[in-house]
Amino acid sequence: MAELIVALDLASTAEVKKMIELLGNTVDFYKIGLELFSAEGPDVVRAVKAYNKKVFLDLKLHDIPRTVERAVTSGAALGVDLMTIHSVGGRAMIKAAKDAALAAGAHAPKILAVTALTSLDQSDLTDIGVLREMKAQVEAMGLLACSNGADGIVCSPKEVANMRRILGPAALLVTPGVRPAGADVGDQKRVATPGQAVRDGSTHLVVGRPILEAADPRAAALAIAAEMKA
Repeated sequence: MAELIVALDLASTAEVKKMIELLGNTVDFYKIGLELFSAEGPDVVRAVKAYNKKVFLDLKLHDIPRTVERAVTSGAALGVDLMTIHSVGGRAMIKAAKDAALAAGAHAPKILAVTALTSLDQSDLTDIGVLREMKAQVEAMGLLACSNGADGIVCSPKEVANMRRILGPAALLVTPGVRPAGADVGDQKRVATPGQAVRDGSTHLVVGRPILEAADPRAAALAIAAEMKA
């Protein structure tokens, strides 16, 4: 069963607590990204864990292997459940991240590799010197990551079906860029509805604004969860 992860694209721990209390038992998994973590630091992770919720720490680590290894060790000590690295960091960095996670034992976070940001399209790849088509780039990065220890990847809903076929049934496929039917796509360029993403093989759907900015966030989360099962 795919899980809904609510992206806590908020400015403070106080706002985070208010949202978690508002959503209550409708949501068990939350994403903390770079903006919130930069503002509030590890304490915001501790605040979410205090509600007995799961945490996806989405910092997209990309550095030399030793630095990434230490960052994953720190994340594991906070009790996070998922962490992201950039697949373009290369095989040594990917292996270092996985080794650090495994060293945490029972508290080991799953390591997810970012293939291509969902804000990018083909013209963006060209701008940064990537000559592959988007589909081929995501495939190559996904295979590189999972063959070197990553537990799964982050990819757009548009690539999920293909990556499920390529990576097999065990890989975690975490998909941002999920929008309910008729919702504003914002700055995402490669999107799909919750139901379609799940049917295509996504294990986790990351949703932010359609829930956070809804008149009734709890009702919005319940509606998305229903769409995921449809």
